[in-house]
Parts: sequence; structure tokens; C-alpha cells
Amino acid sequence: MTTNHIAADLGMSPGNLYYHFRNKSDIIYEIFIQYELLVDHYLQVPEDRPLNLNDLIFYLETVFDGLWSYRFFHRDLEFLLDSDERLRKDYRAFTIRCLDSVKKILKGLQKGPDHVLKALDDEHIESMTLNVWLVVTNWMAYLKTAHAGNDSNAIDKEMLKQGIYQVLSFTVPYLTPAYVEEVITLQEQYRQNATR
Repeated sequence: MTTNHIAADLGMSPGNLYYHFRNKSDIIYEIFIQYELLVDHYLQVPEDRPLNLNDLIFYLETVFDGLWSYRFFHRDLEFLLDSDERLRKDYRAFTIRCLDSVKKILKGLQKGPDHVLKALDDEHIESMTLNVWLVVTNWMAYLKTAHAGNDSNAIDKEMLKQGIYQVLSFTVPYLTPAYVEEVITLQEQYRQNATR
């Protein structure tokens, strides 16, 4: 990712960026802070009620919207983390918080009289949590390498949201019977969005 890419995505000139930031690392770090705040906000789990299927879809939609809005950050994430110790440390803490939130969401979907997920033991929850995180954080890289070739501009928002189909697929074996048909129908909507 170059300064020109960052400036273009932000709709400003590279010179204007350097007026506000000392170097590229500071720019990237500020982008990460904004992304982190956005994700932390959307992954808040209510403590006063069980979660429902609408909550799950909200979480997935907003997280994938965030991925789209900050796609330039995710394109070169491994390089960026290798290049900046401060970013690497804070991204690790961000990952731990996100994993904890995903775990709370999955546990919340098992509560209440109309629980979405069957009761799962801690090992299954841990495994699903990690799988969700891996799909969400690597979906852009998957699309870039498997579908769009070298042209990352060929990836659009609808293609990105096919990742929601993949995440929902983790839940299907663990859904309570009342939700199986509804989730499978939802899955197909996301598959259609991205099939090319």
C-alpha cells in the first residue's frame, strides 16, 4: 500500500496527508485506530437479553461493511504488522478482544427460550470462534488470490459479503430446528451476491 493509495481512498492528496502525519506508519496506525473503534463499537454484546438471528446478521453485516470500508488496510495486513511494532502489538490486543466478542456472541445465541444455537461445550465454542475470525480476517486475501487475480479492484462489496455465507455455514450443524430453514435461506442470499 502506498501513500497514494491511502490518499486516493481517503479522497485527498498525498501532500495533505503529510501535512497531518509525520510518516506513512503514523498514517497506517491512525487508520487502524479508526477501524478498531468501529469494530469494537459494532461487536458490543448486550448483557440484558439473549441474542437472536437478527443480531447475528447485524454483526456479520457490520463487520463485513467495516472490512470493505478499510479494505486497503487488509490488503497488506501482514506486511503492515511486520513493519510497525506498535501496530503489531495493538493489533494483537484487538484480535484478542474480537475473539472474546465472537465467543460472547456465540454463547448469547445459545440463551433464551428461542435460542438459535444448541448448547455447545467450550471446545466447540472455541473452535467456532477461531473459524469465524479466520474467515472474516482472511476473506479479502482469499478473494484477491482465488477470484480477482492480481487486480484487487475486481473485488466488489457483494463479493466480499460472500464471507457471510461461509460464516453462517459454521452454524448450520448447531442450529436449533426452528432456525435451520431460515439460516439456509439467508445463506443462499449471500452466495448469490458473490457468485460470478
